[in-house]
Amino acid sequence: MDPPDGNQDFQRALQLAASFKTFMLKSSTKSNLNLYDHLTRLLIKVMDEQPQNVADVIEDMSRDVKRGLFEDTQSSLRDLPQTTAAELLAEQQRLLFSRPEDAEQENELMETPLPNVSEIGFYLEQAGVGLGREEMQRVFLALKQLVESQALVRCRLWGKILGIESSYIVAEADYREGEEDEEQITEEVAEADEREAESQENDMDLLPQSTYKPPPVVPKEATGTGTNKSVYYVCKEPGLPWVKLPSVTPAQITAARQIRKFFTGRLDTPVVSYPPFPGNEANYLRAQIARISAGTQVSPQGFFQAGEEEGDEEDETPRDTYEVNPDFEGIPVTEMADSLSSWVHHVQHILQQGRCTWVNLAVKPEDPNEDGEDEEKEEEPDEPEPEVGPPLLSPLSQDAEMFNTPPWSSKISSALTPQHSVAALRSNLWPGAYAYACGKKFENIYVGWGLKYAGEGYSPSVPPLPQKEYPSGPEITEDLDPSLEEEQALQEALEEQQAAQEEMEATDATDEEEEEDDN
Repeated sequence: MDPPDGNQDFQRALQLAASFKTFMLKSSTKSNLNLYDHLTRLLIKVMDEQPQNVADVIEDMSRDVKRGLFEDTQSSLRDLPQTTAAELLAEQQRLLFSRPEDAEQENELMETPLPNVSEIGFYLEQAGVGLGREEMQRVFLALKQLVESQALVRCRLWGKILGIESSYIVAEADYREGEEDEEQITEEVAEADEREAESQENDMDLLPQSTYKPPPVVPKEATGTGTNKSVYYVCKEPGLPWVKLPSVTPAQITAARQIRKFFTGRLDTPVVSYPPFPGNEANYLRAQIARISAGTQVSPQGFFQAGEEEGDEEDETPRDTYEVNPDFEGIPVTEMADSLSSWVHHVQHILQQGRCTWVNLAVKPEDPNEDGEDEEKEEEPDEPEPEVGPPLLSPLSQDAEMFNTPPWSSKISSALTPQHSVAALRSNLWPGAYAYACGKKFENIYVGWGLKYAGEGYSPSVPPLPQKEYPSGPEITEDLDPSLEEEQALQEALEEQQAAQEEMEATDATDEEEEEDDN
């Protein structure tokens, strides 16, 4: 018999329910969820909370159930940084645009030691160089902050030296007379400590000392003269703290001439090179600034005149001072663009010794402990010939070529309107050094990597040849050990020699006795 219709409907309903449950258990390809579990969680949430007007908030409760499943996975996402490096820099640069409330407007209208950087930037744009108006404005505010914090008498934008990680903005300031040189005091203390340590070692050490004397060290020029005439400050970005660079020594300039290194942007980085550089990147940066300034700082001829110094009329040393010529009326732009004789160097040339003024190292300081007789016995060395460089305010037409390249290139900013143009000058030996002149106004700037032009390719210095060994000879070479036969032959020869000597002594004694008997 066939089952009743009720049982068939019940079985069909169970099959449909199982099929529908299977359909509800299918997971989504996007969220990996299924409808059955979601409805189960939703009904449990409704039973637990029992909110009013469930039909109105069921959609929001469904969204909360889904969001709760993703809370654990969302915690693995990387959080965005609270402040970026650009935001920190902007926060530091914001102080440049703020004005102190207690600042008086009358003091701000007075003469400032800062030049008009905006005007300089305009003329540099005419010459095709510069840092851009926005950056020049920030640099100008940073220089203003430096002048106010350090109470500088004069300050100017020297330029910008590029680096691998960050760059250096360089400011040039005049040395203030009467200012204590902390570096010199530190060096004197270090030298005194070294002398004390050496004296203690000499007292305790009874071994023979070496007679080798190292070559004399070239003394550095005093602050405010020569390569240390100006003081330089650097910062990585406008708004960041300014750092004063140390004074430069002749040994650092001599080593910088023999190496080529890119700057990293960190002043405390050691300079790894051959020949070894005596200092870190701050000293190397200061040495390159001195070299670039000596070779590229130029001005229109007649703008400066030699300074008058009392008692130096008969002195042969080159002058290192100059002053502004009040009678200078300017040189036409076309003439300055066509002739290099219209430009002169107003920074002293650095000699091969690493100084602007030559010093005689053969002259020894007088030692009161030494006797005069010892000084007379020592042969006096030949007097070295003093080195003399080109005089101050020498024209650029006298500069020598290098690697078949002219040292300078000049042009006029616009040939269409020469009456409103400026004369621009570019250094080919120091790429990145520029100068402009317009009437009585001129300025120098350097924007580059701080490296000199090296021709087709740079060849580093070759290490010296290894020291030669001692030559072979009877006084140096050790003899081989003799054999047994050679020792026996040597012993027999010594015995024969001794017997002959004794026989000769006995014969002499007998002859003396016979002479005494005859007498």
